[in-house]
Amino acid sequence: MRFEVKFSGHKNIRSNHKKTIEITKDSKLTPKGDCIIGVNASSSCLDLPIPLKKKLQDPKSKITFEIQVEQLKFIVKGRGHQNLILTHPEDIVIRKSNFVCPRTLAVNCDKASDLLPRKMVNLLKNPKSQGTFAIIVE
Repeated sequence: MRFEVKFSGHKNIRSNHKKTIEITKDSKLTPKGDCIIGVNASSSCLDLPIPLKKKLQDPKSKITFEIQVEQLKFIVKGRGHQNLILTHPEDIVIRKSNFVCPRTLAVNCDKASDLLPRKMVNLLKNPKSQGTFAIIVE
């Protein structure tokens, strides 16, 4: 199963958080949002299709995230969790930890926003840049 979320860049993208990656439907971003890699997202946790949510709530699910901006692609691997709530109306967060809240989409991820290639981060600092956050569940 594959689901894609479109997002855009913002001048305040920093992408240097060591534990999470976030995209948000919000159009505003302050420099404090150092895990956020995209704004104006087309979907949040709340918007995900029910069949996808059920797969994400299975701790046996292996999840691949493909973040693409222009020709650059960044892959993150994560896991599902039985306690995922998936109800946040604005945000999607993937985490290296096991922490679960309404914004959490996956846990035990192998990378965070600090590892996003700096070339990709520089592209995302342009508000006109567009990206895709693909969720692929095995």
